[in-house]
Amino acid sequence: MKTITIELPDDTALPFGDSDEQFARELRLAAAMFWYDRGMISQGKGAEIAGLSRADFLDALFHAKVPACQVTIEELKEELESWQRLSGESSIRLSSGTPRSSFAN
Repeated sequence: MKTITIELPDDTALPFGDSDEQFARELRLAAAMFWYDRGMISQGKGAEIAGLSRADFLDALFHAKVPACQVTIEELKEELESWQRLSGESSIRLSSGTPRSSFAN
């Protein structure tokens, strides 16, 4: 595993825990969630960076109110339309005539 050193002033109050190790764990988790939220890394890579299982990383995302799904509504609609074209299924329509996905609000 790669080691990176971050220098902080000696009088810096650590916002998480009482130890440098706890601060480092929280910093790794914060960085992983930040990068994941921006679509830069996968859930698996985020969990690896944070030193957590994927399930624990998903739990941390939930508690931080970071969406665990990186797919946009537009991408879901495209996937649904593609699946419907390939399978020969017709669109499920709402009364307004717009395609409905079980993922849409």
